Amino acid sequence: MNKEFFEAVKALEKEKGVPAEYLYEKIKAAIVVAVKKDYNGKDVISCEINPEKNEMFVYLHKTVVDTVEDADCEISVEDAAQYKADAAVGDEICISLGTKDFGRIAAQTAKHVIRQGIRDAERGQIMMEFQSKQQELVTAKVERIDPVTGNVTLEIGKADAILPKAEQVPGEEFTEGELIKVFIVDVRDTEKGPKAMISRTHPGLVKRLFETEVPEIYDGTVTIDAVSREAGARTKIAVHSKEEEVDAVGACIGPRGARVNKIVDVLGGEKIDIVVYSDKPEEFIAAALAPANVLKVEIVDEQAKSCQVTVPDNQLSLAIGNKGQNARLAARLTGWKIDIKPESGFYEG
Repeated sequence: MNKEFFEAVKALEKEKGVPAEYLYEKIKAAIVVAVKKDYNGKDVISCEINPEKNEMFVYLHKTVVDTVEDADCEISVEDAAQYKADAAVGDEICISLGTKDFGRIAAQTAKHVIRQGIRDAERGQIMMEFQSKQQELVTAKVERIDPVTGNVTLEIGKADAILPKAEQVPGEEFTEGELIKVFIVDVRDTEKGPKAMISRTHPGLVKRLFETEVPEIYDGTVTIDAVSREAGARTKIAVHSKEEEVDAVGACIGPRGARVNKIVDVLGGEKIDIVVYSDKPEEFIAAALAPANVLKVEIVDEQAKSCQVTVPDNQLSLAIGNKGQNARLAARLTGWKIDIKPESGFYEG
C-alpha cells in the first residue's frame, strides 16, 4: 500500500474522529474476505498492516502434504521447499502474496471501508449533535419546502431534519433561508441514519421560550409546572414562585408585557394565559379557567379527578371558550375533568 493510503487514514482519524486502528481492522477483515474468493472461500488468507512502516502484507496459508488433493489449501513437499527449505509433511507454509495478487482488491476495499468509516463517523457526530439538543429549542434554517406535502426541510447545525406539516402551526408559512425556532422532541437512530423528531406545535416549545425570555425561570426562582397548548390559537401555562416576594405571573409577563409579547410574536400571535399553579386542586382549577371568574369549585370524585365549576351566568361562554377551547385547555393543564355550570343553574339555549 502506498504512503498516501496511510496518510489518508491518519487524516480521517484527526478530522472525523474515526480511530485509525478501527479502520485498519475493518480494512484487514474486508481484504481477507475479498481475497478468499480466489480460493473458493476457504479460510486460508490473513492480512497484516504496519502503519509505522506504511506496510501491508497478505498471506496465503497452506498445509504441506505428500499428495495435493486441494490446491487451495495444500502444497507438496517439493513446492513448499521454495518457501521453507526443511519443509515437512504437516507443516504450515505462509506465502506472502504479491501486490499483483491483491493490490487492486486491497485498493478498492480500502476505499470502500474508508468511505463507510466517514459515513459512520458523520452519522455518529450527527447523532451526538441531535442528542445534545434533545428536548431543547433550536434555531433552524429553512432549506426546502415540499409543495406537495407541505413538509419543510430544515438545516440544524451540520444536519438536516424534516418538519412535517402536522407539526407546523396551522396557517404559518415559511420562506427558504428563513430562520425559525423548533423543538427537538426526540432523536432516533434509523437505518437511514439519525433522525430528529421536530415540532413547532409541541408544548415544550413554549416552555423553552419562557425559559429563554424570563430570567427568573432560567435561574429557578419561578417554576413552570404545566403547559397545555393548541398551537396557533392558545396556550395555558401554570407557574409558581419559590420566593414570596417574586410574582411568578408578573415575571413571565414582564415590564409592560415585554416578555410575553416577545413570545407571542415568535408564535405568530398565539394567545397565552399565564396562571398561578397551586397544589390545591380547587385553586388550580379556578386559576386555569382564566380569563373567566370562577365562583366555586366542587370536587365530585377525587380518584377519577372530576369536578364541577360554577361561574357567573355572564361568564359561562368565556369559561367554556370558543368551541370549548378554554375548558379543554384548562382540563389538560390541571389533569382534571371539568364540568362548568352557570350560577343560576340555567343554561342559555
